[in-house]
Amino acid sequence: MLLFWWWELGDPCAWTGKGRGTLKMSPATTGTFLLTVYTLFSKVHSDRNVYPSAGVLFVHVLEREYFKGEFPPYPKPGEVSNDPITFNTNLMGYPDRPGWLRYIQRTPYSDGVLYGSPTAENVGKPTIIEITAYNRRTFETARHNLIINIMSAEEFPLPYQAEFFIKNMNVEEMLASEVLGDFLGAVKNVWQPERLNAINITSALDRGGRVPLPINDMKEGVYVMVGADVAFSSCLREVENPQNQLRCSQEMEPVITCDKKFRTQFHIDWCKISLVDKTKQVSTYQEVVRGEGILPDGGEYKPPSDSLKSRDYYTDFLVTLAVPSAVALVLFLILAYIMCCRREGVEKRDMQTPDIQLVHHSSIQKSTKELRDMSKNREIAWPLSTLPVFHPVTGEVIPPTHTDNYDSTNMPLMQAQQNLPHQTQIPQQQTTGKWYP
Repeated sequence: MLLFWWWELGDPCAWTGKGRGTLKMSPATTGTFLLTVYTLFSKVHSDRNVYPSAGVLFVHVLEREYFKGEFPPYPKPGEVSNDPITFNTNLMGYPDRPGWLRYIQRTPYSDGVLYGSPTAENVGKPTIIEITAYNRRTFETARHNLIINIMSAEEFPLPYQAEFFIKNMNVEEMLASEVLGDFLGAVKNVWQPERLNAINITSALDRGGRVPLPINDMKEGVYVMVGADVAFSSCLREVENPQNQLRCSQEMEPVITCDKKFRTQFHIDWCKISLVDKTKQVSTYQEVVRGEGILPDGGEYKPPSDSLKSRDYYTDFLVTLAVPSAVALVLFLILAYIMCCRREGVEKRDMQTPDIQLVHHSSIQKSTKELRDMSKNREIAWPLSTLPVFHPVTGEVIPPTHTDNYDSTNMPLMQAQQNLPHQTQIPQQQTTGKWYP
């Protein structure tokens, strides 16, 4: 069942004075939103069809209460469940929605809203929107389709359009039928048109606005565009006079006589109001003149035929694989010759090395071996290099152990220690605790 907004506001027959029901709102307030459609999901498990008009605000509410019955365990009659539910919407066969359609849901515990202004290009073409609901507690999903059949509107577009910026509203608050109805009623009292429609609603965040601080109940702000069939009233044009333009340039509020009709519920930034007169707009279409920078029309693309001649890739194989392999093989052979066939050998190296260098190298090797052997036995006598050079009593120089013509190249680093006449004996500790030389 489709629930249209005018049935929420009152019986249409009551507006014309022909019929039934009681009037809930004045004709001046309700007669202007007949083309703004609000639809709700019904309880019937089938595709939903809605029929918005091109150039007129379309709003569709995704109710959580409806989808609660789609997820097991199914609630019993009278049982209340408050599972968090989120929605995902996309055009069938595509990952996102159409460009003119937006979606908003603040929290998983609030209803989702699809809104936007259908374009004239989609008139007569059904737009199928896939709606997937996710239960964030049980991770169950439910899917339904919304078929949007865009109808052509009379006198579209309306020749006079005004866009207001409301500072104390968020977009989901402004999309509520009661709030939007109150705003359009205030605009109609100021403008006095015969036909007044809401064309579009846009969040200030979509226009580059900043996210407000979570203090003092600050709002994001919302742009509301309305259209009418009569020229702008003098009150709306007051913002264009030089005094108000100067105040706006100084970041001061302009003086608008009709602001009090909005101030009770809506705080309008009059410096950001936009008035568009489509009757005075000159067409900016220019014929495209082909010249430099524009490619000529090449006609339709003609793919190649299926009967293609076979091609021999043997030559390409040789060029791309065999030639680099041959070059790599030659370089490998040259490197192998240098590394293996150009070795001089140990004998040739020793022949070209001076004898003194060989003797020095040999003594180093023997000394290294002796030091390694010494490290295995720590209880041998002290080496001669640790003995004193001078006699500790007389101060005389102790003569060397060997003569000057003695070959010391093969002399071991340590020799058997002997008690020389001028050599001081190493003291030894006695058991009585006294020291004896």
